[in-house]
Amino acid sequence: MKEPINGEQQRSHFAPGTNPVEQQPEVMAPANLVSALGVEAATESVLAETAPVVATKHKTPFQESLARFRRDKKAMFSLYVIFFFILLAAIGPVIYQHIGGPYNSTLNGTIGPGVYHTYAHTEVDRLAELPSSMYWLGTDGLGRDMLARVMQGVLISMSVAVLVEVIDIVLGILMGVLAGYYGGWIDFALARFTDIMFAFPGTLFLILISGIFGPWADRNLSQIPVLGANGNARLLLVSGALALTVWPLMARYVRGQTLQLKEQQYVEAARTSGSSSTQIILRHIVPNLFSIVIIAATLNISNTIIAEAGISFLGLGVQAPGSSIGLMISDGAEYVRTNAWVPLVPCVVLAMIVLAFSFLGDGVRDAFDPRAKD
Repeated sequence: MKEPINGEQQRSHFAPGTNPVEQQPEVMAPANLVSALGVEAATESVLAETAPVVATKHKTPFQESLARFRRDKKAMFSLYVIFFFILLAAIGPVIYQHIGGPYNSTLNGTIGPGVYHTYAHTEVDRLAELPSSMYWLGTDGLGRDMLARVMQGVLISMSVAVLVEVIDIVLGILMGVLAGYYGGWIDFALARFTDIMFAFPGTLFLILISGIFGPWADRNLSQIPVLGANGNARLLLVSGALALTVWPLMARYVRGQTLQLKEQQYVEAARTSGSSSTQIILRHIVPNLFSIVIIAATLNISNTIIAEAGISFLGLGVQAPGSSIGLMISDGAEYVRTNAWVPLVPCVVLAMIVLAFSFLGDGVRDAFDPRAKD
């Protein structure tokens, strides 16, 4: 065993005038690292090797889908357009009815903006006017404020779309999951009912329901506050008929997805561990239907809005003094040659809403579809 070398012995090993480091590089630890990187770099390297490894937090599939959706410029712009129309319909009338001064009406005397900025008020001496400081979008053929009627029409369209989609999602998930998970007579009955609804034209069904039961709805459902008042009684019929025609398609989508999900390993593991069918459906099947349901519902909203506008255009939906985009187009059709502004405004609004929901649906599909690629 070697004895430690003291300072005098260490100095005696080197010739006078020579550098001890140059003659004995092995006494420094480590010499090759010092010569290559320097003392500071070597220290940093050692510290980096001994530092604890920080685990990288990975994004969930839902977060990745949201990131893809945010990168879609058309979808994001469409979302802003939809938010604008929702705010316009929800709080626009309240603000608009406080803008403006008193007006000397021919028939009603002195009135304020809380009267002449409502969608049902008429001014017989101001028919089919162009936009002005008093009427921001002009007036229609009966002297009614077109901006107020547009806001009411957008509110009607959005309300019908939301009501129809709620029924569509609830019935579609309920029947689709039951048919896909259990099969049997439920699956058979759903398949036959879906075939019948696909074979029967949806628009013709709406016309039939509204034409037959419309007068009954005007007499009985008009007593319902808000929903049935101001000529909106037939909207309840239209909404129910629309929901009846669209939910079988949602159920078919859900059924196909359920057939795939119930064969997954985590479902088999849950079944093996003793979970009941209800627990498996609520915990493992329904949460994984999020993407297909949201995609189908978003794409279907534009069709619902078009259908409601078409029924109102034919005079089978919203009745006077109510307002609807389709009813405004119908009322303004006779002014196409004399004052095209009257029918142009509701047509542009309807086109913007439909295109916005269409682009939004495409963006949601591209973002939340598991097979989508960046």
